[in-house]
Amino acid sequence: MKPYRIPQLAKPYTDYDMIQRHAELPPFPDVRGHLLYIFLNHGASGPQNNGELYTLVTTLVQLGLDTHEVIDRSNGDPDKDTMRSRQLKVLAGDYFSSWFYQLLAKSEQIEMVGILSTAIAELNVMKAHLYSKMRGMLLTAEQYLRHTVQLNMQLFLSFTPMIEESLADLWQSLLHEFSHCETVVMELRRSGDPAEAIDGYCYLHLLDAVTEDEKPLLQNRNMDHKDWKKLKMKYKCDSLLKDKLHQSVETIQGILQGVKDESLIKELSAALDRFLLQMKITGQAAGEG
Repeated sequence: MKPYRIPQLAKPYTDYDMIQRHAELPPFPDVRGHLLYIFLNHGASGPQNNGELYTLVTTLVQLGLDTHEVIDRSNGDPDKDTMRSRQLKVLAGDYFSSWFYQLLAKSEQIEMVGILSTAIAELNVMKAHLYSKMRGMLLTAEQYLRHTVQLNMQLFLSFTPMIEESLADLWQSLLHEFSHCETVVMELRRSGDPAEAIDGYCYLHLLDAVTEDEKPLLQNRNMDHKDWKKLKMKYKCDSLLKDKLHQSVETIQGILQGVKDESLIKELSAALDRFLLQMKITGQAAGEG
């Protein structure tokens, strides 16, 4: 198998000075991409000649969808910089997503265009249902997290029929756990800023946990950072998420112990090590905080 190099291959499509100067993009979906690459290229039934291409276009689509999710939707008149950031994120998300059509068509992978297009449509329907429940305040923090993990899996799950049948269960189990890890890390990042944390895991957890006297603080969409930090510490929001992260990592390690294929376990262990290294770099390593 060729070395995993999807983040490097994606750079020509994602690295633009204007976007980077004026808009903070979400993280590249590297963990799920690495996992997809491994399973597409392992076994006789996988599309070994196209595994790299399929992984590249899927991660670009996912980055495009994630970019649209981080657009500032706060009320009020935005200043010039905020407006520019919003516009660039809309354009960047569309741009990243559009590459999958061009790259697949160029390689005459028309059937795959249809498969990914269907997966995107299904993903958008799932998002609409989630947002409807969130607007109606019909979700607990745990329900929100489960729904979000499922959303983050959806594009990648569309490749399950291409995975060697004997590996399909392993693929889906690991995809769930790695997606859970990436989702929890995302929630930890967004929890640092009350404006970004609105409607996320910590916010929903606090809605259920705070006293009646504290609820008005949460209802203020422009909550002071100090008040937000005090509530998070009092109700152990970050600790809960870190516990979930460590549990998922332990589950992955347990799953890997049951893998008999030496070459596969080597690749999967490398994917886990890559993720653990990213956790340390981003300050989400075990034992911190």
